[in-house]
Amino acid sequence: MAQLDLRPVRITRDPARRSVQLLAGLALYGTSVAMLTRAHLGLEPWGVLAEGVMKHTGLTFGTATGVISVAVLLLWIPLRQRPGIGTVANVVVISVTVDLVRAVLPDAHDLAWQIALLAGGVALNGFATATYVGARLGPGARDGLMTGLAARTGRSVRLVRTGIEVTVVVAGFFLGGTVGVGTVLYALAIGPLTQALLPLVVWRDRQPALRS
Repeated sequence: MAQLDLRPVRITRDPARRSVQLLAGLALYGTSVAMLTRAHLGLEPWGVLAEGVMKHTGLTFGTATGVISVAVLLLWIPLRQRPGIGTVANVVVISVTVDLVRAVLPDAHDLAWQIALLAGGVALNGFATATYVGARLGPGARDGLMTGLAARTGRSVRLVRTGIEVTVVVAGFFLGGTVGVGTVLYALAIGPLTQALLPLVVWRDRQPALRS
């Protein structure tokens, strides 16, 4: 399969379709994170950190997620990364959606329901990630940190991502975040899921000369 072009493209190219795709992907991402928090079987790496921050600050889970994203964006400055429309939307939409869904989705106590929420949350997260990344309107805060560090250090994206996520999980765990089987399942499944789904949803630029 040919390598997909995921470089950001100006919003003026097919703005209606790509804006809807971006917002839908981010809303689904926030929903998937909320599902994982209600399963209580382990969170995705940044969710572990957000839960730890929430427990020590009294912030909502969504607000803690947003604060962490803004802090990560500050790390873009020395890395000379450029935010896009998708970067800003990523911070706002995910943070709001997580709290909205958590407000209506109860905690799971039955193991079968916990497993269903976990599996559904991981699968939805993979689809959501492919959807918002496929809109090609700028990376999320964490994605930009990963690619910026890879570019500055000369290390592979895979190695940098692993290093970041291990650091985040350890920090979140010591702050009281939930690490469990869900954390492991997410780490193993999210990459293959996103890669498999991206070709189905990625926006393909028919006019390469207009890329930003």
